Order: sequence, then C-alpha cells, then structure tokens
Amino acid sequence: MTQNDNIQQANEETRRAWDANASFWDLKMGEGNDFANELCWPAILRLLDPKPGQRILDIATGNGLTARRLAALGVEVTAFDFSAELIKYAKQRTDPAAHISYHVLDATDESALLGISGSPNLFDSALCNMALFDMADLESLFRTLPKLLKPGGVFVFTLTHPAFNNASCAHVVEERDDEGQIKTVYSVKISKYITPFQSRGLAIRGQPQAQIYFDRPLQTYFNLGFQNGFVLDGFEERAFPPDHPQGSPLGWGGKFSEIPPVLAVRMRLSR
Repeated sequence: MTQNDNIQQANEETRRAWDANASFWDLKMGEGNDFANELCWPAILRLLDPKPGQRILDIATGNGLTARRLAALGVEVTAFDFSAELIKYAKQRTDPAAHISYHVLDATDESALLGISGSPNLFDSALCNMALFDMADLESLFRTLPKLLKPGGVFVFTLTHPAFNNASCAHVVEERDDEGQIKTVYSVKISKYITPFQSRGLAIRGQPQAQIYFDRPLQTYFNLGFQNGFVLDGFEERAFPPDHPQGSPLGWGGKFSEIPPVLAVRMRLSR
C-alpha cells in the first residue's frame, strides 16, 4: 500500500467517525464549550480581526459554530466540512438570512478547494478552528490557500497544543514538600512529540466512535506555511485561568493554569 493509499484510508475512516459522531458532537458543542468560548474564540478575534463585508473561508466548520459567530459580525462566510452530517446540523442551527454558504468538501482535495470560490484570490482570510489535527493530509490545503486568499491575506488556525496536549499526554497529580509546605501539583507528561504519529481517541467523553488524531510537531505546521509563501506574524498559547472549574478531577481547567492546552496561530501571505 502506498503512502497516498494510507492517507486516503485514514481520511475515509476519519470522515466515517465524524459522520457517526455528528449528532452527539452537535448536542455537546452546541454554540460553544469552555475550550471554544474561553480559549479559542478570544484569540481568533484578536488574530483574525474580522471586519464587516470581508469574505472569510471557514475550514472544517463542524456544526458551523465559528461561521455563525463570524456572520454575526457582518462577515460573508463560506464554510465547509467533509462530514455531510455535521453540515446538516450546521444548516439547522443557522438563520437562513445569515450570510453563510455551507459546502460538503474535503480539505485534502485540492481540486475541490480550488472550485469553492468561483474565482481566484477571493477571500480576505481563512480560519481553521481546532481541526488541522483531524486531517490526514495538510499539504493540499497549505498549497491551495495562496490561490484562494487575496495578496497579504491571513490564515488563522487553532490547535490542541502539540507540545502539551497531544494524544500521548497524561495528566498527573503529585504531592510535593515545597520548603516545608505539602503542596498538590498538577502537571502533564508527554511521551511523543517530534515524530508525527496517529492514534485514536475521543474529542468529547462519551462520543459514539473514536476518531484518528494526526499529531504533528509545530515545525510541520510552520514549515508548510513558509514553503507556501506565508510568514508567521501572530501566536498565542492559551490556558485556563486558575479559577476555571474542572470538568473532571484531572480534566483541563484551572488546576493546569500554567500549561496551555491550546495555541492559536496567524500566518500571512508575504506576497
């Protein structure tokens, strides 16, 4: 089996998983959970800086959460996902009067990506919120974006932090004697980072089917951008504040306030 065959097989497994999880995901995510509301969206607003009348491409929109938020700011949104089930829920949640066009489209399909705009260099910016690690292949997307964005256009994406929140991450609690005081310390243990790897996991506890995580080091994302004419000009690492409640005893929350589970990146076309 060739590398391309492996990518296609993993891509199809991922599509089936998201179709199977769409109803559960839409119910749990709704119009945003704590990751979306506390960590991702504030950084997206700062880095994307959306303005009324702009055209923005929302990549892997899921149930349309970010598309609706952008449209509420006066943006003309083109949103897509490769899961037809997720797009179904996105449309159900969206006011028909909203300036959003939804499409079922695979971000690993370069020809489909090129056909989404109808004309080259149409979009002011592109957004991919917490989804690049769900894609079996990133080269097609990064190669195509310069043909979709206007000169100087930006690509903003958020990720589970590759260094602190990949699929090899284990949450740890320890009791420590610190200068004569017994303290409880929360940390994470990481066993993989440099070599890209795949594993199956749950995006939300209780979802019907595990999906594949495609974990990659930061250099993979940055170098794909650099190779395709982007420069890095915005970067945020996002952690919950100390008073943020824990969803579970060792889940992400205020007890891990010094460790960012999410990062946000802005890359800008240099030409």
